[in-house]
Amino acid sequence: MTRLPRASFLFLLLLAAVSASIFPEPAFARDEIVLGVATSLGTLEGRESHMAVQLAAEEINRAGGVRVGGRRLDIRVAAVDLEDAYPATPMDEILQRLERFLTREPVDAVVVGFFRSEALLAGMDLIARHGVPLLGTIAMSPASEAKILQSPAYRSVFRLCLNSRYLVEYLIQTMKFLRERFDVGRVYILNQDVAWTRTTVSLMIKLYFEQAGWEVLGLDIYPTGASDFTRSLEEAHRLEADVILPIFDMPESGALVRQWNRMGSRALPCGFISPLGGPGAWEAFQGGIAGALNVIFELGNVPTQAYGPAERFYNAFKSRYGKEIEASHGPAPAYESVYVLTEAVERAGTLELDRVVEALERTDRQGAMGRIRFHRSHQVIFGEDPSEEALACVIQWTAQGERRVVYPPSIAEGEIELPGLFSPPEEALASPANSTIAQFRFMETPGNSRCVTIGNSFDAGLEPTIHGALQP
Repeated sequence: MTRLPRASFLFLLLLAAVSASIFPEPAFARDEIVLGVATSLGTLEGRESHMAVQLAAEEINRAGGVRVGGRRLDIRVAAVDLEDAYPATPMDEILQRLERFLTREPVDAVVVGFFRSEALLAGMDLIARHGVPLLGTIAMSPASEAKILQSPAYRSVFRLCLNSRYLVEYLIQTMKFLRERFDVGRVYILNQDVAWTRTTVSLMIKLYFEQAGWEVLGLDIYPTGASDFTRSLEEAHRLEADVILPIFDMPESGALVRQWNRMGSRALPCGFISPLGGPGAWEAFQGGIAGALNVIFELGNVPTQAYGPAERFYNAFKSRYGKEIEASHGPAPAYESVYVLTEAVERAGTLELDRVVEALERTDRQGAMGRIRFHRSHQVIFGEDPSEEALACVIQWTAQGERRVVYPPSIAEGEIELPGLFSPPEEALASPANSTIAQFRFMETPGNSRCVTIGNSFDAGLEPTIHGALQP
């Protein structure tokens, strides 16, 4: 056998090394892209978000897959149940479940992501350490945006869903309409004791109720899993509240609507109760929800003829699974997250993290939620015009058992009505000079609450937040 001269052998080794550095083996040498759905799969939002991701992946695969560096790769969806929606799950266990999942599966990106904001904030370091993009579609606290702006270590974390600050803006506009049209100004607040709801309530009070002269008659905070709200509803009735503002994402909060209806309260529920958003709520509550207003966190989770892409996604989900979307939060941004990610990968031409992050930051997509663009904090920008921003919306249940979009005006199917709940007063409501909160209570256990009387100021553990309109 002829042996190469030593000089020729060394030259070939050098050539191979140079070639490897210029043309490295791509990270996508396998024949698939793996998307990891990591969230609380047992919840309505988590389950339907997982289904929406699978729907998008199937559509993309049927269309030929994802074009990466001259190749076409199919998408495979893997999933892990973090169970982070439940107070009984320790944070260490949540993070360990995600760690094991990312170690076991060759995940190229995490979609949907943490359910609770507390888990998101605790898990951002883990995501950074594994060097994968996270396109979150459920956790809502703006505190994650502050961390992204403060450190490039978290550059791979993005959010497509509504955050707490945007939810406040939608609620404020709805409250303004109620005040202007019906002369209301007395509100009783009930909220779940989790980060995003505390932020929402605190901002509502500071940015609107105090400044607009509303009377905040009471503020009752309930632990996750509570199901008896009668004490608060009775107090709201006794104090003649015009509006009840509930902020809950737990399934047990549906009991609040039943108890409200049974009492025949004159106060109008207007806020977010997770079980109230889907089409099945009318039958579940035996028609006892007529007039109730509920925020749908992302357009597409409810259809509207005013915006075709939302209706197409909603109908595609129904056709694929034989059921309509019940969740008010999660499915539409989960579906869009797959398209946003794969389009970014195609622009980048690689799965290399920094290049994918740069491509994600340049996202400009017209999707089921409206126009999808990221602020520099990696939060999708929400507004009122689907041709310019992503949208949430407010629906009102009609006496005929239909969900009617009443806000924003660009997609509204009608105006807010108060069907027999209460009528506008003959004389204008006298507005106090400053809003006051009559009482502040933690509803800890049945028959046991601690009550603190406070004045004009209120702070419910407000996390760092970004104020002012978000622009790209």
